[in-house]
Amino acid sequence: MVSVETSLKEAMTSIEGSVGAALVDYTSGMALGTLGGGKDLDLTVAAAGNTDVIRAKLRTMEMLGIEEEIEDVLITLGSQYHLIRLIKGRGGNGLFLYIVLDKGRANLAMARHQLKRIEAELEL
Repeated sequence: MVSVETSLKEAMTSIEGSVGAALVDYTSGMALGTLGGGKDLDLTVAAAGNTDVIRAKLRTMEMLGIEEEIEDVLITLGSQYHLIRLIKGRGGNGLFLYIVLDKGRANLAMARHQLKRIEAELEL
């Protein structure tokens, strides 16, 4: 098991094309940890905005009677992928890992695989 800080470092170093990463509490919209980002990518603003995305999707699933769990959400921009992975088990309810990838350098399938592995090793 690894800490939040170690998990975010792992995401930034092991996932090709990583620009920024965060662990977010979507019950409050607060980032519990961030790494990377910059003047063009404020991870605390992104954490709050993506909280709204997750809440909306969960409400929609409830209205539709869908009883499955969200694995991840992908937002594709012209130059970036924004990948949100909900944390399962071990007290992770209400949390998600968020990573921004440079679309030109990232392998989306590998990024999803690595983020799943990082989630499994995360200690909360």
